[in-house]
Amino acid sequence: MRVLSFRSSAERIGLPDVPHSISFDFNRMEEDSVDLHQCVIGDDDAALARCSLWWSEVPLFGDQAVGIIGHYASADEEAAMVLLEAAEQHLKDQACTLVIGPMDGNIWRSYRFVTDAGSEPPFLPEPPFLMEPSNPPEWPLQFERAGFSTLSEYFSGLNVDLASPDERIAPFAAKMTDRGIAIRTAEQANLHRELGRIYELSRVAFTRNFLYTPITEDSFRRMYAKILPYVRPELVLLAERDSQLVGYLFAIPDLAQAARGKPVNTFIIKTVAILPDAEFRGLGSLLVHRAHQAGAQLGFSRCIHALMHESNTSRNISNHYASTMRRYTLYGKEIAP
Repeated sequence: MRVLSFRSSAERIGLPDVPHSISFDFNRMEEDSVDLHQCVIGDDDAALARCSLWWSEVPLFGDQAVGIIGHYASADEEAAMVLLEAAEQHLKDQACTLVIGPMDGNIWRSYRFVTDAGSEPPFLPEPPFLMEPSNPPEWPLQFERAGFSTLSEYFSGLNVDLASPDERIAPFAAKMTDRGIAIRTAEQANLHRELGRIYELSRVAFTRNFLYTPITEDSFRRMYAKILPYVRPELVLLAERDSQLVGYLFAIPDLAQAARGKPVNTFIIKTVAILPDAEFRGLGSLLVHRAHQAGAQLGFSRCIHALMHESNTSRNISNHYASTMRRYTLYGKEIAP
């Protein structure tokens, strides 16, 4: 086996065809600001494992010099070990002291492995939902075999009773009304304009999130542009006071169901963001409850609370309505300089 490295998509000219399970769109190197892409080639010139590396623009983590492994895929156990060893050595050469993965550069893109696909009814079997990470069970085991351990855990929850009562909501709603906060749905014609306001609030609300990395509004808009045509404005809730956005909830139908030829009976709460001020406590729960009501009125019977960090407020909100359907792990490994 040998390891090939590419610093740009142009350098991959001549790379042999790869198995479908680890195929890679090399245009993503520029799109995702990759510092280096590595690929393990076997004796038959087939690519057996691949990943991308980042060290120039990465999340902060204490006083550690962070290196990132993402775009990960492997079709061979031995090749995976060769790849991860090579990746670690290269990041060490860049003076990194902590390697994090899988993460496609930052938390705005795909990251985390599914490490518990769900083992209890009604979640077995529960296929991947729209924009959910998906991986064979072998991949996280490969990271563990290479010396990585859990850095953080994440959860998705499923609510199968959108009409479930919540005695907390009436007091929360009254408190928000007293404070001049009104909740409305987005308007289809204004979704592009609302994205600018959502971006500005997200910059403030997520600053203290684990491994947060700031991005430009243009990058933010490009990410959302891919899903905007499929958004139901009734599932985008905006909380405002004196025309200022103080919180929002962004949800979308689970179009992965349609891709499987199934009726779309599920919607996904992708993001809940509230300005970090004690006076807005309870607004997140109110937004989630209103989203459940809106989804039910649209004919949905289920709601997925997607990809919540183990310590986030959204996880606490979700526990009132949903049961855990999936668990995810982000791995880390300290390396000596």
